[in-house]
Amino acid sequence: MEGKLTRDDDFCDVFFLNEDKVKKLMGKVPDMTGLAELFKVLADETRARIVYLLSKEELCVCDIATILGATVSNVSHHLRILRTSHLVRFRRDGKQVFYTLDDEHVEHIIKEGFDHVNHTAAENREHSHP
Repeated sequence: MEGKLTRDDDFCDVFFLNEDKVKKLMGKVPDMTGLAELFKVLADETRARIVYLLSKEELCVCDIATILGATVSNVSHHLRILRTSHLVRFRRDGKQVFYTLDDEHVEHIIKEGFDHVNHTAAENREHSHP
């Protein structure tokens, strides 16, 4: 039955092993260290907002700071983390530094994540109204 889970609903009442599924998947889980690190980086709201902005267009550090209401120093700190994680790249144009997403994969991650959050929010609104 689908719906809201209570504390006691998130585990089976009996332990039953589906041997075929277990055999098929045993030892098949790849190393998730890199993926977990990616999500840790994106788990910070400021970094997620920066990546969202950069999914729309290339921006300089000053533009990002102004849009977010943050200091240039704070935004630069987050951009350094995003750059180290290969999520954004930069180019220098004279005295300005412009940032963009590293590649289309980052844009897809953000779009899919945002779509999922909006979809979940819409489902929750539907279920909360009689």
